[in-house]
Amino acid sequence: MKSIYQFTLEDMIEEFIEINEKKFRASQVFEWIYRKGVYSFDNMNNLSKDLRAKLNEHYLCSLLTMKEKQESKDGTIKYLFELEDGGLIETVLMVHDYGKSLCVTSQLGCNMGCSFCASGLLKKQRNLSTSEMVLQVLTVQEDIQDRISHVVVMGTGEPFDNYEQVMKFVYIINHAKGLAIGARHITISTCGLVDKIEQFSNEGLQVNLAISLHAPNNDIRNQLMPINRKYSMEVLRDALKKYIEKTNRRVTFEYILLGGVNDSLAQARQLAHYMRGLNAYVNLIPYNSVDESGFHQSTKASIQAFKDELLRLRINATLRKEHGSDIDGACGQLRAKRVGGVHHGNR
Repeated sequence: MKSIYQFTLEDMIEEFIEINEKKFRASQVFEWIYRKGVYSFDNMNNLSKDLRAKLNEHYLCSLLTMKEKQESKDGTIKYLFELEDGGLIETVLMVHDYGKSLCVTSQLGCNMGCSFCASGLLKKQRNLSTSEMVLQVLTVQEDIQDRISHVVVMGTGEPFDNYEQVMKFVYIINHAKGLAIGARHITISTCGLVDKIEQFSNEGLQVNLAISLHAPNNDIRNQLMPINRKYSMEVLRDALKKYIEKTNRRVTFEYILLGGVNDSLAQARQLAHYMRGLNAYVNLIPYNSVDESGFHQSTKASIQAFKDELLRLRINATLRKEHGSDIDGACGQLRAKRVGGVHHGNR
């Protein structure tokens, strides 16, 4: 059976025509799901009994199965969901003063192999479907009985390695008759798949692009992130320059600070040189230690000095607030513990 959550409104209209139903019925179902939060065809009371029976026969409408839920003192909630095939994925809710943000997973496991990251400790089994991403948002909204205002596709997996499904997901949650999450409240994070960055620039969306950079030069990035051997920092920068010129959108660089690896003042200057001339800013991220990696978090003094040096060099830099430090707060950590016996994690 197909999931009803895999369809954009346009796709759902076509689907309903194929099952000999009128277009407006698709719009009604779409509204029931995304505007009214009804996740059972039987409760869609402006549909005929026959139509409800037909929908139950052809489509899945249930939410995800919650296997575990961890709540932090700061309001962060980490969910472990079970998929139809038994796969386990993580989704993280973060509470900010501007609203509730959800970190969505795009793959079951990850093949990027970043050496500091728990997500990559469990290799990619498959891409998530559009519906499995949509359901992360809907299931959390149902659990908290509140609206998700921001979405970041930064959970387990490389979103641009699952490009088509991720883009369908974005169109559904952004649609005015869907969840109506503003495009500028949606962020997609990539480790730097250059060909997909170019494709993304042609989408005509105001969605934010974040780059997992984590290094100031090729030598360090080659060690941390295998993708850099295919797309060097220079190739990545050229692609981002074209992306910025085409879209007039600012890019975020994500930079996890690893003690003694990429957090010196000299490396801050290298990073500033790399960013010079780009409409971009850097989001500095304290590291959550992974026993298996051998890396550790930079000291608070080193983090502050690194940030101050970037600011001195007129690079816009922010320090990400730590969320869920008292739970399995890092990406991949909870799933890895359940699936592979890994005890700590980070992304």
